[in-house]
Amino acid sequence: MAVDEAILEAVGAGDVPPTLRLYAWSPACLSLGFSQKSADADLVRMAVNGWQMVRRPTGGKAILHTDELTYSIALPPDHALTALGIVDSYREISRALTYALDILGAVSNSERRSDDALKRPGAVCFEIPSHYEITVDGKKLVGSAQVRRKSGLLQHGTLPLTGDLSRICDALVYPDEPTREAARQTVLQRAVTLTDALGRQVTWDEAAEVVSEGFEAVFGVELVVSGLTSAEYERAEILADEKHRSLSYLQAR
Repeated sequence: MAVDEAILEAVGAGDVPPTLRLYAWSPACLSLGFSQKSADADLVRMAVNGWQMVRRPTGGKAILHTDELTYSIALPPDHALTALGIVDSYREISRALTYALDILGAVSNSERRSDDALKRPGAVCFEIPSHYEITVDGKKLVGSAQVRRKSGLLQHGTLPLTGDLSRICDALVYPDEPTREAARQTVLQRAVTLTDALGRQVTWDEAAEVVSEGFEAVFGVELVVSGLTSAEYERAEILADEKHRSLSYLQAR
């Protein structure tokens, strides 16, 4: 999370170009949305499983990051997508992700949701698709969240590749075990992995390749593979020490 913030700052300052970052997680990690209550997280169960926790600078609900491809996109304030409203920018970014999924053979859908649907209770991101989040056969496949700052736009998204999506229920607090089991069933009914959507397994490298191709095709750009600059790396370390590794930041809400 510190790296994504450092990239956004560098992009906003014009030190680096608009940036698409693709990454994975080790060990598995629960991320809470920026405004989500830390009391949603079951720290004891997470410790037993060897899972960690972060708080995203973007919004949304909890995600257990494991067996997935995660993307972040950082854009400066004067970028055409940043000039759009949040919902419209979701739509445009979803076009690139849908393009990628079409290459793989997933029949996906992205649309604006009703406000009533978005107000359903629950701590899990993958229970309810938000505006222009991608579904397959009515089940959520890609979850995304965004934040706007003076430095520009940062959007996170996650594409589960394989595994049991209901594992997130072992990272969250429930009043009793029957409620936890009911939540597991809800997640499985409403969300899907890419492996299940396609009926075959897709590696992280294959997914990263088609996501990159989707952004290039839809936005007419040529992506250049690069690591962090030394300034981005140093800023990420500062942000991690001052904020993202801080228990007070994780438990601030």
